[in-house]
Amino acid sequence: MFLEFFIWGAWYSMIGVYMKNHGMPKLTQWPFTVNPIAAIIAPFFIGLIADRYFATQKVMGILHIIGSVFMFLVPSFTNRPVIFILLLLAYNICYMPTMGLANTVCFYKMTDQKKQFPLIRVFGTLGWIVAGLVISFVLVRFTNGVIAEQTALPLYMTAAASLLLGLYCFSLPHTPPPARGKKVSARAIIGIDALKDLGSPSFYIFLFCSFLICIPLAAYYNFTQIFLEGAHFKSIAATQTLGQASETLFMILMPVFFIRFGVKWMLAAGMLAWVARYALFALGAPELVDWMILTGVALHGICYDFFFVTGQIYVDTKAKVEIRAQAQGLIVFVTYGVGMLVGAQIAGAVYNGFLKDAKSLTLQQWQSFWWLPAAFAALVLLLFVATFREKKGQGSVQQAGNLVANA
Repeated sequence: MFLEFFIWGAWYSMIGVYMKNHGMPKLTQWPFTVNPIAAIIAPFFIGLIADRYFATQKVMGILHIIGSVFMFLVPSFTNRPVIFILLLLAYNICYMPTMGLANTVCFYKMTDQKKQFPLIRVFGTLGWIVAGLVISFVLVRFTNGVIAEQTALPLYMTAAASLLLGLYCFSLPHTPPPARGKKVSARAIIGIDALKDLGSPSFYIFLFCSFLICIPLAAYYNFTQIFLEGAHFKSIAATQTLGQASETLFMILMPVFFIRFGVKWMLAAGMLAWVARYALFALGAPELVDWMILTGVALHGICYDFFFVTGQIYVDTKAKVEIRAQAQGLIVFVTYGVGMLVGAQIAGAVYNGFLKDAKSLTLQQWQSFWWLPAAFAALVLLLFVATFREKKGQGSVQQAGNLVANA
């Protein structure tokens, strides 16, 4: 689990900066577009192939090894953007299924998932944090004074870690395909069948607002790293790990907040945190007010946990036991798949509109840029608060705690 998320954090937190400094400043949205495309494809690969025909640990190992080859080739095509982006797509198609496969391997051997899985999953967050720290404080020693995020070293580190994890997977306990012999359909995988049982005005509003909030979310993942570079932060990847650290803290506090405030106001607080984050970026940009920018990054814990984890709790408490997996697949498809895909393209178009023929935005332009996702998130918040009517008591204490543990 540590390596699984170390790999993702090693390239995801720097690829925009790398592209900006290697002749692709107007194409930085594409890595954050191919990632959700792969997220859309991954459930089909797992549900229709991996879960039915092959041992899970072997599929995971082969995908990581093939992915390491694609990532190793990426820097070689820096001067050929189309191939560069297609290689990132190929890499993500290999990587994204392994996230679900990693969970499957864990759950197969566990006797008490609720108690044991959080102790394993937390190493994933640690892996992402360590990746950022290694980039900013270790790789920089080999760059002759250049910011490590501007070099190909993190991409090569990603390839090496992918190869290492791929080989390690073959030593994991044998995990037979969990759905061998079972009927499965594309409708079930993306949750369309579950939507029939979950359908209610409040759920449709939640689903629609979840999609909408992912549009400004894409702006954060894509352009925060470029913004930090423009704000003269030297340790870009390490700075972004403040978000993962706060995510860990608020994850621990989630059950308490959920019981105290209920679904609606937890979700609303998560949306409000997005508004506050972008507003802090905008206010801090012109004069480079570091505490505003750093606070905006650190708000990731509330942004992610209060909205996405609470959303998982809400879906879990709404769904019948037999369709819970499908229901969770639906929300992932809508948010990290379609929502992030649309958001990456919109954010990229807006950024390029500001950029025009320049290499980077001025600090005043960054201020104008960040106000746009802040305003969009605020509108989504108002829509949600005005229309969502779920009862405060939705979901029990035990359900809340259980899903947080498995998030």
